[in-house]
Amino acid sequence: MNKLRYDSVVFDLLTGLIDSWSLWNEVAGCKKIGHKWRSRYLEITYKTFEYKKYEDLVLLAAKDVGLNTEYAQNLFKKWNFLRPWPETNEILKLISQKYLIGFATNCSIKKGEEAMNVIDINFDFYVIAEEVGYYKPHPSMYNRILEKMNSAPNRTLFVAGSPFDVRGAKNIGMDVYWHNRIGLNYKNESADHVEASLYKLLEVLDL
Repeated sequence: MNKLRYDSVVFDLLTGLIDSWSLWNEVAGCKKIGHKWRSRYLEITYKTFEYKKYEDLVLLAAKDVGLNTEYAQNLFKKWNFLRPWPETNEILKLISQKYLIGFATNCSIKKGEEAMNVIDINFDFYVIAEEVGYYKPHPSMYNRILEKMNSAPNRTLFVAGSPFDVRGAKNIGMDVYWHNRIGLNYKNESADHVEASLYKLLEVLDL
């Protein structure tokens, strides 16, 4: 039997595995504003590095795109309406039969664990920005999950949800599968694979 290329697979949670975009769009009242709000949040978060209260960053992003405090509050009230992408549970079930699986997410511990619970599969390990004290793409986030999983970077595949995550994971030495579900713009990002769904992961992982 051929040796598997990887020992572990680490996922971004809130974009890589969960359709958080739809919830933000719903709360914002339309896809255009919701997309703008979430995109602005991503920009802010990935420039923040040192952990600041997650809810405050969501609120700041809302204000930046012309939404008031109430929208951010409504987003958190509806957090339990988050749902995984249609194929997420199926793909995770297959991957978990041969690989350790984990996630690294930019979130508060409370909201991260609530989001994790909308997925049917149990993760072997996970890290959340609030516990680490940094947001991705700070290397501490990636290093912490690798330490927990006892997995070397070159033996770990990272499934990114944004171009920022692609850079962060590649800088640590991981191969990257970018699940670019909604077609975010990117300029020759260094992801090893760029796909609009999770299905191609099965080929990458020889499943």
